Amino acid sequence: MARKPRTRKTRPAAEAAESLDGRVIRSKQAVLAATFELLSEAGLAGVSVDAVAERSRVAKTTIYRHWSSRAALLLDACAKMNVKREAPDTGSLRGDLALLMSDIAGRLQTARFSATLPSVIDAAERDPEIAAVHAELHAGLVSAFRAVVERAQRRGELPRSREASAVVASLLGPLFYRRWFSREALDERFVKGVIDSAIGAPAKA
Repeated sequence: MARKPRTRKTRPAAEAAESLDGRVIRSKQAVLAATFELLSEAGLAGVSVDAVAERSRVAKTTIYRHWSSRAALLLDACAKMNVKREAPDTGSLRGDLALLMSDIAGRLQTARFSATLPSVIDAAERDPEIAAVHAELHAGLVSAFRAVVERAQRRGELPRSREASAVVASLLGPLFYRRWFSREALDERFVKGVIDSAIGAPAKA
């Protein structure tokens, strides 16, 4: 009696697709994690596709399949810095700014944030693609500040004649100066003084 030929069992298409999707997600996560690690350790100069491929153990061809350029990869990796914050609403401009400023002051003192941002700013001076990365980071960093300042102007807490971007600069500028130039403490007292200078000291009872 003739034996029937064996037929190779194949996985259902949905199962195969799910497995492929899982591999894609894991490889992308590994690449982004490796990129951010390199950024944190050596700044922008330490990040190349070759270095990311070696650190993540993901092939360069796979990296370029997901990111068309080094700049596109850097933009996604910088998103892990999570610079964008939701605008708080404590009921007062001073309360909102106290939360936002304390958050920024804290992050400026973490190794990853303070090591990565200066290298991006520096490279943006010479590389248009990195300048686009910097613009995205800046927009995310200041969006919550602009939102609370503009809301305060609508509520009458702050004169409409004051330019929102100028108010934001008067808040963030002293933090960045103290972190990277004078290297003095970014403590609560200093943060409070910056807020007072930017919007006026609270009225005494």
